[in-house]
Amino acid sequence: MAFADVGDVRLFFTDEGTGDPPILFIHGYSCDSHDWMWQLPHFSETHRVIAVDLRGHGRSSVPDKNFDARTFADDIARLIGELGCGPVVAVGHSLGGVVASALAVEHPSLVQAVVSVDPGYLIPDEFQPMIKGVLEGLDDDSVTTVQELLGTSSYTPASPTYLKSWHMRRIAGVPPHVLRETGVALFHETESLAYRAVSEKYLQRRGCPVLAIYAAPDRAALEATLLTHPRSEAIAWEGSGHWLHQERPDEFNSVVESWIASLGTPTTT
Repeated sequence: MAFADVGDVRLFFTDEGTGDPPILFIHGYSCDSHDWMWQLPHFSETHRVIAVDLRGHGRSSVPDKNFDARTFADDIARLIGELGCGPVVAVGHSLGGVVASALAVEHPSLVQAVVSVDPGYLIPDEFQPMIKGVLEGLDDDSVTTVQELLGTSSYTPASPTYLKSWHMRRIAGVPPHVLRETGVALFHETESLAYRAVSEKYLQRRGCPVLAIYAAPDRAALEATLLTHPRSEAIAWEGSGHWLHQERPDEFNSVVESWIASLGTPTTT
């Protein structure tokens, strides 16, 4: 376990195991690198595995501003440079899927492949008014608003109740301005990488293989139309909640492990 100074922030990360390709795990909104405890022991047996807390989250430092996906990706690019571990397989959940994709677009030499887990992009544009209303509630009471939002939309009857309890308690520990600014940046009306109008074109700039795993078949089908690399694929685990890798860890680990092994030597499109 260690810290790295990258630009204006200090990032907490863990770096375990050996083996290629290195795998870098990126958590989602209001979360931290503990999200990957179902994966880290498994993959560190055969790979070098890095898990990072994004700026403002977990044990990383908490700046006043700059909580957008491209800045998160720039932070991680600097961390990869510090560790000398690139190119990596970037595995991201939710917001982390947006960040992993931004890393692949903005810093392509550092990313061999992307695994995007129920990512926070390709959100229908018609959702903008509703989401704008939610964002307006992200003030000093951001914790309650985010708990209500995620608590009602991220779980199914099959989701373990202990996961929801853990997730809700963790949200309570995130500084309110981090919740607010991260949400506002992700769903910015004109620069958002979340809404389909922007993310659809942006995602096609990923030149590396992508494995996208969704809970909703229609979202997986949409991403499948945007995948440009021949080794890419999009799949759906219908009936699962938002934290797919925690609800179905053995299956997730097996699918990701097999897909990474199938990549072999990187190819170009």
